[in-house]
Parts: sequence; C-alpha cells; structure tokens
Amino acid sequence: MGKTEQQLAKQAEHEAKHQPLRSCLNHPVGGWTEDLPEKAEDCSFPPQLIWVNELNDVWMELPRYMNLDRKGIWSPPFLLFIVPILMAFLIILPEEAFYTLSIFSFSFVIFLSLFSALYRIKSVLFEPQGAPVRFNRKRQKVYVYGFKKSFLPWRRWHPVIKEFDWKDIHGERVMIQTDADQGHRIYCAVCKPGTFDVVDRFILTWTVDGIDEA
Repeated sequence: MGKTEQQLAKQAEHEAKHQPLRSCLNHPVGGWTEDLPEKAEDCSFPPQLIWVNELNDVWMELPRYMNLDRKGIWSPPFLLFIVPILMAFLIILPEEAFYTLSIFSFSFVIFLSLFSALYRIKSVLFEPQGAPVRFNRKRQKVYVYGFKKSFLPWRRWHPVIKEFDWKDIHGERVMIQTDADQGHRIYCAVCKPGTFDVVDRFILTWTVDGIDEA
C-alpha cells in the first residue's frame, strides 16, 4: 500500500471514529440520544425493572403515570393577564361604546373562567392516573393504554387501546436538559413491518435526573 492509500485509510478510519451517532429510524424522536439495542447486555446502561403492575409467564404490564396537563396550568395566569388589558382598553374608549364593550368583556372573562373550571374538574374526576403498557409474550403483542381528551370539556373523553406487533417496536432513549424539565425518556417507535419507517410512537418510561432509574 502506497503513502496515498495509507493516508486515505487513516482518514477514513478517523472519520468513522468521529462520525456522529445517527438513528437507524426514519424520523427519530425529538431530542434523540441513542437507539436501544435488541439485547439487554448491549445497553450502554444497566437495564432494570423498577415499576411493574404484573409479571408472569405470559405477559408483563408496566405502569405509566399521566403527566400534569400544562393546558390547565396556564388558564388562571391567562385570566389574570387579560383582565387588566381589557380594563385599560375600555378606559380609552368613547363613552357610548364603553358600556357595550364592557358587558361583552365581562361576559368573555366569565366564559373563560367557567371553561377553565369545567376543564379542570373533568380532568380530576374522569381522567385516569395511569396508562399502562402490556407486553404479551405468548401473542407477541404490545397493548398501549391511553386516554383521548378534547380541548372542549363538553366533548366525550374516552380511553383508547392501541395494539402493536412486538417485532415492529424499536426503543429510543432521549435526554432532556432544560430549566423546567430534565431527565431521561425511553420511547418505543412503531415501524412498518420490515422497515424503519416510524408510523407511531409512545413513551414507555421517564425519570428525573439519573439514567439508572430508566
């Protein structure tokens, strides 16, 4: 091998070592860190089972607890913010338009308050705390339990169950580091059979801080 070939070989080896990791999936999850291997012994961190609802020879069910709904959190601050703006706007209006718009503004604020209260009450009373995932070894199926909500509180909210083939699911790990949230997430990407084209995705577990709790 000549000098030029050796330099090209070294360059190719250097690029291979320093090439950034890329997911094998089409459209990886946002904040993707790594694809999880098929075998547990090949993981970059020791996998462990911390939370489990049921474990037997046929199926295993893992609990998933719903995150706090951030839409409802922003309702009271939004109302506190909009009231002084409406009052300042009404002050600069002509007298003949003041009464009409003041009644409309007052009715609008009352509607938003009732809307927010109804949404939060329905979330507390009807939304389940858990949305488990069940792995059925005998059928080679995965059942993901969820809950379909509507932004309109008077619409029907109902549980949903998705069924996937075990062999079509690929694991992904996400690391989040922000002021409001930090930790690791394990996602399951559902792909078309025999491909890496993602058609659905669900979160399996999440932790705060340490990866050893994932």
